[in-house]
Amino acid sequence: MSRLYLVDDHQLMREGLRALLEARGHTVVGESADPTEALADLLRLRPEVLLLDLNLGGRSGFELLAELQRRHLPTRCVVLTMSAQPRQVAEALRMGASAYVLKGSAGSDLMAAIEAAVQGKKHLGPEVADLALQVFTQQDEHDPLSALSPRERQIITMVVEGQSSAKIGLELHLSPKTVATYRSRLMAKLGVSDVAGLVRLAVRYKLIDSDDQGVRGRRSSDTSS
Repeated sequence: MSRLYLVDDHQLMREGLRALLEARGHTVVGESADPTEALADLLRLRPEVLLLDLNLGGRSGFELLAELQRRHLPTRCVVLTMSAQPRQVAEALRMGASAYVLKGSAGSDLMAAIEAAVQGKKHLGPEVADLALQVFTQQDEHDPLSALSPRERQIITMVVEGQSSAKIGLELHLSPKTVATYRSRLMAKLGVSDVAGLVRLAVRYKLIDSDDQGVRGRRSSDTSS
């Protein structure tokens, strides 16, 4: 059986997952609601599989996926989320996720996803496969986000979530000046002049959910600090 790590911002969800997984013979070596804390644990504990929610309160699971990819960590990632956005399915797979499971799925689907991840295979249930197909069969040549590096995607996600340059720098171990340089370069590359433009672009191309746009828009002015 496998050694697993859980990242979800709901404690009840983590407790339920732990009970389910341990009943199936897996070992849960740790859990967190915070991507930064989770990354430190993953570096220390080296679990075989990470179960990752994409929506973590004011943070995004994509931040952690980007770090796994950037650091070439051996831990396989199974995304376990409520988000049925086709773009998010495709983005998670592009960033190295081994499987994408919706929280409304049966426990057997999650177990199959974990097994596939351990074996180095991909796993998509029928519903998720249909979501991914919607994106992969579209003409995406004009998607400006497709040209961004994993680090750039990580930073744009944090910017549109309303995090300041100082906070982003603290989380990513970068100076605020370096973050500001990244942000300016991103705006130039994407052809936008302000953070509000970045938010609109992120919503348009489904990097973030449109339901959160109002909240993030109100917080975006803080990113200038």
